[in-house]
Amino acid sequence: MGDYTVAASAAGFKPEQRDVSVQVAVESEIDIRMERDSTIPEGAPVAGRPVLAPKAQEAFSKGLEALGQNKMKEAEKQIGEAAKLAPGHPDVLYAEGVLFLRQRKYAEAQEVLEKATQVDPSHSQAFAALGMTYVNESKYDAAVPALETAARLEPANWETQWTLAEAYYRHEQYEDALKNAQEALTKSNGKAPDIELLVAESLVAVSRFEDAGQVLRQYVKNHGDRPDAAKARKWLDRLKADGKIKG
Repeated sequence: MGDYTVAASAAGFKPEQRDVSVQVAVESEIDIRMERDSTIPEGAPVAGRPVLAPKAQEAFSKGLEALGQNKMKEAEKQIGEAAKLAPGHPDVLYAEGVLFLRQRKYAEAQEVLEKATQVDPSHSQAFAALGMTYVNESKYDAAVPALETAARLEPANWETQWTLAEAYYRHEQYEDALKNAQEALTKSNGKAPDIELLVAESLVAVSRFEDAGQVLRQYVKNHGDRPDAAKARKWLDRLKADGKIKG
């Protein structure tokens, strides 16, 4: 039980996702309406993602489940098995990359995720994970285009857009950081209030100090019990001390 995001993708269609809240232990259903990708000419052949054989699919699914439950040894075992059975499949390469990323083996993660995006240039999750890997390596020149591609392929994914905004900020593209952070905050529908702090940082970077102060005041008022509330208060005090905003 809990809150989930269901993502759907199909060859020739734009990826979509929907939020679902499971409050009772019964079977749940969700409808996702997908739109045809207008960039692909009607009637043109569309290459779908290769299908995993049953044993490889089982290992792959168990590996992702173990990752989600933070059972790293089990994840390593199952994803390793999937990699033996289907070493060049983009989904398996993606799973390997996420495993390496969680293990902070960034060079290994970068290698397999780059392969995944080469095999399947429409794999939004692989591009997002690759961008995150570059961010962790402080390679913002490479992170920005990877995350831009992920956001273009899956525009409804606010987490990717949040990461893209972070990469823009670190790359000193402050207007882009502000725009994407604000959009990610709206799309998240209250699920990640800490995006407000990136919005405030970006507002300061573009010299919109009063707007930044307003965002920080609202964050402290609405989320004073969160760990980053102390950071928000500190930033407010600094802006006041520097004469950037009124007391």
